[in-house]
Amino acid sequence: MIRLSTADDSDALYDVINDGAQAYRHVIPADRWHEPYMAREDLMREIASGVVFWVDETGGAISAIMGIQDVKDVTLIRHAYVRTAAQRRGAGTKLLLHLLNETERPVLIGTWKAATWAIDFYRKHGFERVPDAEVPGLLRHYWSIPDRQIETSVVLRQIVADAGL
Repeated sequence: MIRLSTADDSDALYDVINDGAQAYRHVIPADRWHEPYMAREDLMREIASGVVFWVDETGGAISAIMGIQDVKDVTLIRHAYVRTAAQRRGAGTKLLLHLLNETERPVLIGTWKAATWAIDFYRKHGFERVPDAEVPGLLRHYWSIPDRQIETSVVLRQIVADAGL
């Protein structure tokens, strides 16, 4: 079941993020990895900044989370994680499709360049990589991330067919 997260879900959000992030451990640059991957304070700061988390819950347990955040004139998909034991079972797809239905704004997603499985996942669901030359400007305009992360990230945008064509 897809549902909006509540304040009572903060421990589960923290657990899913840090479990699901293990997929990135040996893929992203070592200087960008830390334990835990996202500290509780960072999670609370993301929520306070407007990231709204949705969860996929089955049998009372949260198996996946994904955030959505309106920033300026776009919607960002933020912090998409699936518990290791639940990966490749459709929870990420269900959440992404749900969140795409929550907005009519252009949608952007940022992820690590080396996370080819994540890039492939978003491409499969109607996103395209933004040309490398545009990425730093987009990341600086819509996200608040350090320069080192900008150097090692990509941005994907939703492909939207022009209804007039």
